Amino acid sequence: MKILGCLFDLDGVIVDTAKHHYFAWKSLADKLAIPFTELENESLKGLSRLDSLECILRSGNLEVSSKTKIELMEKKNQLYLQIVDSLGPDDVLPGVKELMLELRNKGIGICLGSSSKNASSILKSIGLFDLFDGIVDGNHLTLSKPDPEMFIKCSKILGLTPSVCMVFEDAESGIEAALSGGFFALGIGAVGSLKRAHANVQDLDHMTLKKLQGLVDSHESN
Repeated sequence: MKILGCLFDLDGVIVDTAKHHYFAWKSLADKLAIPFTELENESLKGLSRLDSLECILRSGNLEVSSKTKIELMEKKNQLYLQIVDSLGPDDVLPGVKELMLELRNKGIGICLGSSSKNASSILKSIGLFDLFDGIVDGNHLTLSKPDPEMFIKCSKILGLTPSVCMVFEDAESGIEAALSGGFFALGIGAVGSLKRAHANVQDLDHMTLKKLQGLVDSHESN
């Protein structure tokens, strides 16, 4: 496989907003008297806002109406937006912008695939919006990860088949989505933490297209 397209998740891959999501969800959970820890927040990685809320409600054995769910999600999002309003270029994770600039210079398609409905505004805040050929976020989806819908839409935007696209993901649900869609899945996080990924790297610091291709070639030769 020769890499022709790169599909990036947002949270935990391009910028670390997990702590901001945690603070917002915990504030909401506290008001509902539902215990919520950082470990439980990890299990929400890659999930949509509704799926995340339903996980929290289930953990507290709490049932609410659809109207109340919408109100709770809006409260969480308002708090989250207040927190991330201060994000800037310095919040981009190490190596990400440099890699994306190289990919663009070498004609590799770049698309964002994120469950976040705030993805575009965050990309603008951190100065990366114009580097993407396309964006698929929570506003464009009917199915959440691990369904591959998001990445399939990304590849179509780039005019590429999944078989020539690499997905950058930090969550198990995202890795599963990439695998089920026929993409090469690169796990971003502690080596060995995303065992289902085709390859796993700690982060994208000093990452290059040559190194990415080497990961693909190494996997295919095994």
